Amino acid sequence: MTPPSAAAILDLGNVILASANVIISFSLFVYIITHNYRSAVAQAFCALMAFVSIVYLVDVSLAGVHTPVAASMWLRAQWAGIAFVPAAYFHFSDALLRTTGSTSRARRVWVIASYLIGAIALALVLSTDLIVCGLSAKDGIFHLLPGPLFWAFATYYVLTSFGGWINISRGRARCLTTASRRRMSYLMLAFVAPSIGVFPYLLVPTAALHLSFTFIALLTLVGNIGMALMTVVIGYIVAYQGVLLPDRVVKHRLIHFLLRGPLVAILVIVLQLVIPNVEQIFGLPRDTILTVTVAGTIVVSQVLINLAKPALDRVIYRQDRAEVTWIQTLEERLLTSSDLEQILENTLIALCDLLRVPSGFVVTMQGARLSVRVFCGPREAADDFMAHVYVPDLIEQVSKSRQGEFFTNKDFVLADGHWLLPLRSRRDEAVLGILGIRAQGAAPDFSDKDLEAVYELVQRAESALEDTSLQQQVFAMLQGLSELDELQAFRSMPGYLRSSSPQRLDSNPIHSGDLSDLVKEALGQLWGGPRLSQSPLLRLRVVQDQLPASDNVPTKALRVVLQDAIARLKPAGERSMTASAWVVYNILELKYLQRLRIRDIVRRLAMSESDYYRKQRIAIEQVAETVAHMERAATQPASDDQVDPSSNG
Repeated sequence: MTPPSAAAILDLGNVILASANVIISFSLFVYIITHNYRSAVAQAFCALMAFVSIVYLVDVSLAGVHTPVAASMWLRAQWAGIAFVPAAYFHFSDALLRTTGSTSRARRVWVIASYLIGAIALALVLSTDLIVCGLSAKDGIFHLLPGPLFWAFATYYVLTSFGGWINISRGRARCLTTASRRRMSYLMLAFVAPSIGVFPYLLVPTAALHLSFTFIALLTLVGNIGMALMTVVIGYIVAYQGVLLPDRVVKHRLIHFLLRGPLVAILVIVLQLVIPNVEQIFGLPRDTILTVTVAGTIVVSQVLINLAKPALDRVIYRQDRAEVTWIQTLEERLLTSSDLEQILENTLIALCDLLRVPSGFVVTMQGARLSVRVFCGPREAADDFMAHVYVPDLIEQVSKSRQGEFFTNKDFVLADGHWLLPLRSRRDEAVLGILGIRAQGAAPDFSDKDLEAVYELVQRAESALEDTSLQQQVFAMLQGLSELDELQAFRSMPGYLRSSSPQRLDSNPIHSGDLSDLVKEALGQLWGGPRLSQSPLLRLRVVQDQLPASDNVPTKALRVVLQDAIARLKPAGERSMTASAWVVYNILELKYLQRLRIRDIVRRLAMSESDYYRKQRIAIEQVAETVAHMERAATQPASDDQVDPSSNG
């Protein structure tokens, strides 16, 4: 078997690289148009990639053409890409330059004119011999011959492409930030690739008359390599244009897309071209070998990419590895409401089986009333229990249970034929719900081993209930990220289109709809913590006015303001722990100023925990209203200083 010649190796390499360029160009076209379609830069880039893909797709197709008629048809069809590459090239550069605020009617006119010139050139190639004419073959390779207007179009191609590069250099000079200037520098180097990569195909009609096939193939090979590398660089930079997402997210999405999509497709193409086109390989048909190797490559490549993912992420997320690890595991950690209900139900069933009781239930606060969350056994048993008990007394009885660290038989509360246990929060020991099982006597008599198992199951139920509450907060925050779409649309708008007229900025927290939440967070860490030191309430005028008296410490000034707001809610007269007029102040003073535990507060105020939480919410709202009133009073003098012109005689 004779070794392949240099010409054959170059020819195979060009086919492989041309195929790779088709895959890369089309993949980036699909990725950008689906991830960043709002950006004018992305739209121009997609147009450029579409025309480049046509050029390389036809080049790959020509490898299997053997008749002059078919070759002539495909070579002329290739001009559907060649004719429009300079127009798309200049269009892309103009879109980038406009993002820096530089607008030009002349550039816009030339973009439109260049597309018209491309359309005219394509029409001339398809219907006349003015740009290319006839067909010739050299070393078995078909090529068109140059026509009378060939050099005129080549000159237009070079000048328009050079003008596009000038636009990029001007855009780099106008960049103000280090990141944008760095990306534009990369573009200046990579931007020549699409034009130079297509240029050899433009010169083939005349170069074939004077140069050898080997030299032309070598020139095309170099252009294909540069095209593959630089196209990825350009696509990488364009992926950031007009996108509000962090660089980390954009980089992660694009890299994994290139690995799982284009890279795997290129490997499959390489296998199809490299495996010898003979009837038998190792005694098997070529199609069998090809099918096995392609399928194996796809599967193995996915496994290797998954194995390499941690190393890739360490490179991508050099500064935020710990936080990114939490983000990546968020999907695994979060459970749906149905999942948590199932965990709670399975825990209840295991508890009933352990204690050999026929039925049980878990009740929680749903809205403003207590209702059955899950049950085991007949549903009627749980409904009858809820219908015959007085909820306030039930909550008060249960809240006194489980005062120690572990269970005892005395912790079970007997009510209407059921033994009850409170389900408490692990954070503040608040009662989250009530677990009830059918009583098997006047008093339980479980062994220490049974009580230990009950303790573990009850802890699991408490974890499920608390996780449900936490995840509802997580989902609420995630829903709040819907504003990202609006911000994305704003950022994708070129800077010169954004209104430069002054807009009202309601930055004062009292104008926000979540003032009560801000007050609650600040009160929760009134004596120190990030929710106090980073609170938007620090921007309040009343807080700023308090700075001189608070040693110019913002958190201390905010603490004084909140304490003052609480003090203003104190009723006149002698303090009472049970009078309704004192409830709001007592809750605020005991919870946030004395920092007592909820269990101790409800005992001193003689109220149930559910009643406490309802009134605590009302108390925080009143603090928020008081803070808003204080802020308006602090800003009122500024508006009073403005003299009414009509008052001047």
